[in-house]
Parts: sequence; structure tokens; C-alpha cells
Amino acid sequence: MAGGILMQLTLVPWSDGDLPVLERANSADMTLFLGGPETLDDLEARHAQYLEFVESGDGAMFRVDVDGEAAGYAGWWTEEHAGEPVCEIGCAVEPAWQGRGVATQALGRVVDLAVATTGRPVVGYSHVGNEASSALCRRVGFELHGRGVFPSDDGDVEVNIWFITPESRR
Repeated sequence: MAGGILMQLTLVPWSDGDLPVLERANSADMTLFLGGPETLDDLEARHAQYLEFVESGDGAMFRVDVDGEAAGYAGWWTEEHAGEPVCEIGCAVEPAWQGRGVATQALGRVVDLAVATTGRPVVGYSHVGNEASSALCRRVGFELHGRGVFPSDDGDVEVNIWFITPESRR
């Protein structure tokens, strides 16, 4: 990264060696709006799930590399929203890379891949208190479609519901 300009962002399909990417993103700051850090067992289970997405085609997870250095991860998986099939998206960018357009570029590419692969709408959920995540959704082209509630171990979590239709990405 020279002068704050994004040099080259690459989406690398998730692989066996990518567990450390999840471990680095498992800090209190990075998981503030996600219920806090996960246990190692939970991280290993999520890593296995990401590998399964790659194998099954029910989604796609990627390590986000910037200039050859791991900067986070992003991906999509098939889900149901309001009884309809959709692709849900997720993205995490390590603090050293935040504020440089990495998440916007990575998530935009993931949305385009999800739409091209499935032809389905893409949904994103952001904690109502996470303005950075909501701003990212707006920058990528999502439209706010209301709020919902997700159950969690710490009680219900209110989220914004963001949508992109396949037609809006053509």
C-alpha cells in the first residue's frame, strides 16, 4: 500500500491454511457487534464450514489479500430470508487495512460473484449500532429494507436488513 492507495486486492478461495485469518479477526474490537470473540473450537468449526462452502458450492469464502498480504475475509452463502432463497454476505477486514477501501472493494466483488453464480438477491445484516457496517452496505449498493431481530446468547440483537437485487448489479 503506497500513499494510502489500494494497490492490488485479490480474493483467494478459502483453504486449509486460512484459520489464522479467522484468529486475527477474533479480537474484542473486531467482534464487538457480533457477540464477542469466539472460542478456538468455534473458530475451527467456522473454518470447516467455510471449507465446506468451497466444496459444496453452497457459498464461497475468500481470504482477502492486499498486495499479497492477508487483510481479512469475505464471502457469501445460501440462506433463506422471509421464505425466499438469498445469498447472505459477510466480510471482516483487519484494523491495519480499515479505512482504505479494502472492505468496499472486496464486498463489492463478492456480491457480484454471488449474483453471477446464483442469480439470487443478496442480503446483509448489520447490527443497528454498527454504523461502519451500515456505511459499507450503502457504499456497495445495498438498500435498507428494514430491521429484524436475531437471537443470541446475550439476548436478541437488532439488525438492519440490507438487500441488493440481481437486476441492480447488471
